Amino acid sequence: MTVVQIFTWRALLEIGLLSVMIYCVLAFLRGSRGAGILRGLGAVLGIVVVISITVAETLQLDVLNWLITNGLLSLVIALIVIFQPELRSALVRVGQSPVFTAFLQERWDVSQQITKAVMAMSRQRTGALIALQRSVGLKTYTEGGVRLDAEVSEELLVSIFKKDSPLHDGAVVIRGDRVVAAGCLFPLSENPNIDSSLGTRHRAAVGVTEESDAVAIVVSEETGQVSVAQQRSLTRNIAEKALRRLLHAVSVGEGFQSVPIEELT
Repeated sequence: MTVVQIFTWRALLEIGLLSVMIYCVLAFLRGSRGAGILRGLGAVLGIVVVISITVAETLQLDVLNWLITNGLLSLVIALIVIFQPELRSALVRVGQSPVFTAFLQERWDVSQQITKAVMAMSRQRTGALIALQRSVGLKTYTEGGVRLDAEVSEELLVSIFKKDSPLHDGAVVIRGDRVVAAGCLFPLSENPNIDSSLGTRHRAAVGVTEESDAVAIVVSEETGQVSVAQQRSLTRNIAEKALRRLLHAVSVGEGFQSVPIEELT
């Protein structure tokens, strides 16, 4: 086997991919204390490894080839340990990039808007029912309501549930950061364990969670108390801080498993 035969198109592809990966690592560590050391160390090791592999393959030195191949894994682990501080700071910079922060900020803003609206209606004792769609669609219910497809905002939600609004008796469905529809009608739960003093809004909130994995928020018109329905059950008297954390967990896809209601009330 000649040296020319070693550099097939597959080898060239591998070299290209490795070059891109090395460039990304160096760009990742740019500006850190270990960047210069890594560049020098990488250049030396790269030359040594390429020459060693070429010689081992050409002369068919199987033992040397095996040692080089298995030694590379140990070398990678050693580099991760050595450059741990630089890698950690680089990961922090990635997490602070506009792409990630914009996405998280958007989800947090939606949670904030819903929380503000719910608490404002709670203080005013304005009855409300809001369902947050998750993986199971709520098209069956939105088709019977009034389509809005509007951005979620405190002002919009409060205005929908004002007593003089024609949509205040129905439910609002939110998908992501959009108010899909208002004036929607949900099936009433027939669960005998629900407190008999609760009205149709609370039964409708539980009812929609019996038919889907949605999360429903209820504001009592009589007491102003905020309740949350999920997974066929109703938790009453949710505090503002608890509601905010709960909505944020749902909006980023974590769900109630990561934030148990019992720990937040």
